Amino acid sequence: MKTILLSGAISMIIALIGTRPTITVLRKRKLGQEIRSDGPQAHLGKKGTPTMGGIVIIIASLIGYVAGHLLTSDPMSASGVLVLFLMTGLGMVGFVDDFIKLFMRRSLGLRSGAKLAGQAVVGAVFAIFALHFPDGYDLTPASAHISFLADFGVAIGPVLFVIWVIIMVTGTSNGVNLTDGLDGLASGAAILVLAAYVIIGNWQLRNDCTTALAPNCYPVRDPLDTAVVAAVVMGACFGFLWWNAPPAKIFMGDTGSLALGGALAGLAITTRTELLLLLLGGLFVIITLSVVIQVGSYKLTHKRVFRMAPLQHHFELAGWAETTIVVRFWLIAGMFVALGLGVFYVGWFPK
Repeated sequence: MKTILLSGAISMIIALIGTRPTITVLRKRKLGQEIRSDGPQAHLGKKGTPTMGGIVIIIASLIGYVAGHLLTSDPMSASGVLVLFLMTGLGMVGFVDDFIKLFMRRSLGLRSGAKLAGQAVVGAVFAIFALHFPDGYDLTPASAHISFLADFGVAIGPVLFVIWVIIMVTGTSNGVNLTDGLDGLASGAAILVLAAYVIIGNWQLRNDCTTALAPNCYPVRDPLDTAVVAAVVMGACFGFLWWNAPPAKIFMGDTGSLALGGALAGLAITTRTELLLLLLGGLFVIITLSVVIQVGSYKLTHKRVFRMAPLQHHFELAGWAETTIVVRFWLIAGMFVALGLGVFYVGWFPK
């Protein structure tokens, strides 16, 4: 518990203090956001706002993780390092996307195929390594099973597992990316899901099969360190949100949104709660579905279901204030997190 609190606090302080000079540097170099002309007109006033703030979230998370372990003498784990690798790798894909937007003055950045390829490569490397590094109990960071509250069914094998992880990683990172359309929306929603994984990791630690065999114990390799990773990323998001809250002084960009999506996917895989992430991240699912529905409807009928997708922009065009949308979507995210944690707890209860 000490490592969780200390690592999270260090990460939050670094992000809180480090974002201010990052804003200054980005402004001096005129690395501001390009705004799509076909989006809500209210967004045109945000043109030039510094972006790529996700760099701060990644750096703060990495420093908080390492510093917390050094100060408490707790060993780092394969699970924790791999989740942070996944987060950083996807952040690098997002950085390339942001770089193209800023230096080539093109609001769309990387081509969708190139971005998906980058996400797939990082996800595949993570999946392959996650099936290695067994501990003394022969537990690896991930298992070749699909999981909900724990692993279920038969093992799907390493090849199908890698494909499954790629689907999870690309789906989650793009879901967070689509949500990152209003000031503070994605970072606030991510904080709530990350808080859930701090609780899940701590609960799994207290009911670890390697310390006490019981009908409802959890065969997870590194439950403590998954909680530490969730805490450092959550702390970094807290520090960043201070500057990202409406009206935002800086945007996280694809650097941050893809990285956060990677962290959530990695935590779901290493805690054996892959399908539960659909509940915990319900807001991201709804916003992603709004895009799928909009695109599918237009291609089939040439009619739009929403005024604009993703969903948050539909409400903007309906006249809702940006802060109203953000707060209400945070509330929706919180309800999904509460539902997911409730299901997780009920699933543990002795039958």
